[in-house]
Amino acid sequence: MVAVTRTGGIAGRRREWRVEPPASDVPHWVALIEDCPWDATPTDPAPGADRFVWRIRARCETPTETVERDAELPEPQVEGPWQTLIDEVRGASGPSTA
Repeated sequence: MVAVTRTGGIAGRRREWRVEPPASDVPHWVALIEDCPWDATPTDPAPGADRFVWRIRARCETPTETVERDAELPEPQVEGPWQTLIDEVRGASGPSTA
């Protein structure tokens, strides 16, 4: 399972996207998860009002291990592998939920 939650913005709305990959797709999702710099997530909020904050939670099981990660990122930090992971989750999950 990979879940992405976006909060904040001008309206302060919360949106969430979630994907439960089938076993055949788990290696692809594990690779996306492992590409992200989980240990380098910022601890301070981004400057500026009405910015989005993204929370990414990931849990995938392989035959040899369980991969679990959790991060919260201010909008300016969502780039590179983070952006790729978020885009994949949003694309695979369909419409967002509020």
